[in-house]
Amino acid sequence: MVAASYLGIRTPIAYKWRKEVKRSNLEYGMNFAYGGTGVLDTLANQPNMTTQIDFFQRLVEQKVYGKQDLHNSVGLISVAGNDYATYLARNTHDLQKLGDFTKKIMDQLEINIDRIRGLGVKRIAVTLIEPMGCIPLQAASSSYSNCTQALNLGSKFHNQMLNQSLQNLNAKDNSTVFITLDLYDAFFSALNKFTTHAPAGILGLKPCCEGKEMGKYYCGSVDESGAKLYTICENPNLSFFWDTLHPSQNGWHSIFSSLRSSLHKLTT
Repeated sequence: MVAASYLGIRTPIAYKWRKEVKRSNLEYGMNFAYGGTGVLDTLANQPNMTTQIDFFQRLVEQKVYGKQDLHNSVGLISVAGNDYATYLARNTHDLQKLGDFTKKIMDQLEINIDRIRGLGVKRIAVTLIEPMGCIPLQAASSSYSNCTQALNLGSKFHNQMLNQSLQNLNAKDNSTVFITLDLYDAFFSALNKFTTHAPAGILGLKPCCEGKEMGKYYCGSVDESGAKLYTICENPNLSFFWDTLHPSQNGWHSIFSSLRSSLHKLTT
């Protein structure tokens, strides 16, 4: 977990592995996330955010984490990208109702994060969403040369609503429990820096791993005989994105480097 390394702490144990490690390892926290999941149900057949909080609540009730543990902890919430990926997969090129979908996400997200506060966590950071139009899956139509501005406007609308929701939640008890990590600006800053210093011929929006036929095959696709239906770039360290959806390790380090000062404020 890149965020943990920038905070100078060990990576929290994944919830599904909690019974496989020593109890002492749980003192570094726990990661309740499941790949591909979101605030709402997504294409991934995994627990959504509400269910993940149920898991957290169960541990609190079981005294795995006590009141003092929670008081001294920082909660990190980074969610919603998969919700939008699901929406776009089900509503190809239909952005007219994207704003309504954002409101649906925000209604449930506000309930969820307030519930985490109610369980005793006193400091909660919520990431703003990245510029969705700059994800390679969306930039492919321009041969990875430009972001899709309509989707970036959707990201801005999401972030405006999220900022307002967090302000409202903090105002409920005149607190500063909730803060934001500006993933949108950090993403752009890191991407622009990468593009400026990239070797000739390297496109910042082009993924390292991609299917041989866009829209039909993906990174990791194989045929019936196990033959690869995807390609991997010669030097992954020179790519900002690993596949059509996710930044590479190098990309994430660049993004979180831009968030360094905000991350350190969480522990002071």
